[in-house]
Amino acid sequence: QVQLVESGGGLVQAGGSLRLSCARSGSSFGFRSMRWFRQAPGKQRELVAQITSVGSTNYADSVKGRFTISKDNAKNTLTLQMNSLKPEDTAVYYCNTFTWAGVDYWGQGTQVTVSS
Repeated sequence: QVQLVESGGGLVQAGGSLRLSCARSGSSFGFRSMRWFRQAPGKQRELVAQITSVGSTNYADSVKGRFTISKDNAKNTLTLQMNSLKPEDTAVYYCNTFTWAGVDYWGQGTQVTVSS
């Protein structure tokens, strides 16, 4: 059973930065991709950034050039560096692992609030 624990959320002013981390445990198997999603109040959960097992990345248009996703296989961690934050980035951010078996695992989420 894969377990994901996010950390690093908080309150920041517009233009500021935050770094989210996701610690993965419970499985020594590889994964197809790891992703960050977010969900703002009253909105659907949306994909923010994705990184594949070979390190390919892609981003939502709304965060391109501001957010960077990375992984450390040795430490089993996933990171999302968020710069130039905007109030519209306010949401609960979720870490996700998509395995080769086609199973999704989710963290509990971490709140990011950007004040104007």
